Amino acid sequence: MNTKYSALVVGASGIIGNAVVRELQGRPDWQVRALPRTLVDGVETIKADLLDAQATARALEGARDTTHVFYAALKGGTDLLDEERINGGMLRNLLDGLKSVGAPLQRVVHYQGAKVYGVHLGATQAPFYEDDPRHLTPNFYYAQEDLLRERSAAGEFEWSILRPDVVVGDIAGNPMNIVMVMGVFAALSRQAGVPLRFPGTRKVYSGVLAQTTDADWMARASVWAALDPAARGEAFNLVNEPFRWERVWRHVAAAFDMEVGPPQPLSLAQQMPLKADAWERLVRQHGLRTPPFEKLVGWWFGDFVFNTEFDMVSDMGKIRRAGFTEAVETEATIVHAIERLRAKGQLP
Repeated sequence: MNTKYSALVVGASGIIGNAVVRELQGRPDWQVRALPRTLVDGVETIKADLLDAQATARALEGARDTTHVFYAALKGGTDLLDEERINGGMLRNLLDGLKSVGAPLQRVVHYQGAKVYGVHLGATQAPFYEDDPRHLTPNFYYAQEDLLRERSAAGEFEWSILRPDVVVGDIAGNPMNIVMVMGVFAALSRQAGVPLRFPGTRKVYSGVLAQTTDADWMARASVWAALDPAARGEAFNLVNEPFRWERVWRHVAAAFDMEVGPPQPLSLAQQMPLKADAWERLVRQHGLRTPPFEKLVGWWFGDFVFNTEFDMVSDMGKIRRAGFTEAVETEATIVHAIERLRAKGQLP
């Protein structure tokens, strides 16, 4: 196999990174390495603590031919300022490490989220445009983007940014996989003999617009962002068509052969840990292969998504005008992710 490009996927165990590794592995022009690990078989792994600059540089000796970085790593902090310090430092250590080993880096594809538009701070006006003004408080996406711009201006490499929202994938144990939130909630509801009831507010269920991003679709867009001249030095929203949760909820219920009941607002983070024993019975009954229940789902993430009472809509005009025009159906991507999780033995 004659490869043209050598990719380093950072954050390869997450929903985004795993999908990118899987996509690149199937392309003959690409060699791919994962940092720190991946669920895709047959992929070389590099172990590095990105918080340690020297250790990162040593680990990257084995990736000195890297031409493209796909950066999806994320680490939480005690507050927004600490989060900015940690994540900005991790990206800086990676770039410094690649530079120190002489990697012929051509372009970095970086992943942001709707947090770049301040949705974590409260109601934000939709649709979101890539040139919307920044907000005042610390935001690690800003720190990372500024670093990429600085290094690019110095002639070190090019960059491109993709901005997904609520990524849909087939990874269990990732705290921000909304499909696992819905899948486990549906399975436990069915076991209890109750209809599938939306756990957020009625306003979110039928009154506001929401959006998701399919991970496999984003992986294909990532290859475009890595190579296309139109993506150089640009940030792009990347989301599926907007929807109301009421419509998606019917498809999730159908996937579990369930009836839909009226919304029943509740705190998933408070109530679902009480269902740990019920989940263990499902694990035994169906022979599931899942992480421990306390690590299986980020219930807090479901609470955030299902209680965001303002429209979440990112404008998609820019990336379409730039040349990435592939589209996928939102409901189909969610049902397909449920099917893949079942095939892996992670949902009943």
